[in-house]
Amino acid sequence: MKEIKKAVIPVAGFGTRFLPATKATPKEMMPIVDKPIIQYIVEEAVASGIDTVVFVTGRHKRAIEDHFDYAPDLEYALEKSGKLELLEIIREVSNLANFVFIRQKEQLGLGHAILTAEPVIGDEPFAVLLGDELIINPENPGLKQLIDVYKKFGKSVIGTTEVPKEETYKYGIVEGSLIEDNIRLVNYMVEKPSPEEAPSTSAIIGRYILTPAIFDALKKTPFGKGGELQLTDALMTLRQEEVIYSKDIEGKRHDTGNKYGYIRAIIDFALEREDTKDFMRKLIFEKCNEINEKVQD
Repeated sequence: MKEIKKAVIPVAGFGTRFLPATKATPKEMMPIVDKPIIQYIVEEAVASGIDTVVFVTGRHKRAIEDHFDYAPDLEYALEKSGKLELLEIIREVSNLANFVFIRQKEQLGLGHAILTAEPVIGDEPFAVLLGDELIINPENPGLKQLIDVYKKFGKSVIGTTEVPKEETYKYGIVEGSLIEDNIRLVNYMVEKPSPEEAPSTSAIIGRYILTPAIFDALKKTPFGKGGELQLTDALMTLRQEEVIYSKDIEGKRHDTGNKYGYIRAIIDFALEREDTKDFMRKLIFEKCNEINEKVQD
């Protein structure tokens, strides 16, 4: 069984829900306190054993390439001014993994983005991490949990979580047979069903381990909802040829793909960090008092 050493991170989207901020700045580069969203995702991949990260990118995402590249001018300026701690931090970013950037010339869906990475992945099993989902579990990273399931069964694994019935229309939904604690044998998947049509409340949350057979499945799969090549549809095609598993991922999840999730993530991270938690607690206390005073008035 081949080890999972490569991860694909699709980042070609326009990030329209964050306009005008994303007109010139990739949504994946928006900061959670002082670190861009995409760096947290790469760090999760590396902590799970990944050594090569393949970004499927677009012409407007050059800032992501620059972030994970060396910055000689900045490094020289930091060294010259004696800011050695900051120098070490930015050098660590560039050395997290081997980075490969491949251009998705047209945005035709998540399935198409993954198919674009085939020349780099080849015949190896690989991971997929979506660029706006943060899963925090320092003891057992979310992606590693899926890799452990892959090591046990040798087949594709989908990361899931339970969501309210009324929110199934936001996600790919999985229906499966429970075989172990939090692990299911997948029977059926559907992309963004209405609450009335959803076969379960087990939602796909942007972490996958895929066998290389997914590439043939993607080539056989017709374009679906929204005129895009949907990964969920391709997984159902693959399901006809080999079994697929799902695993409820343990950890705190932040969906930074919308404004409310992004704001919540900033607050939660600031409350956890040693250098910001006291300030954030004081700020929240002050704001709560202000709100109470307005209500009383």
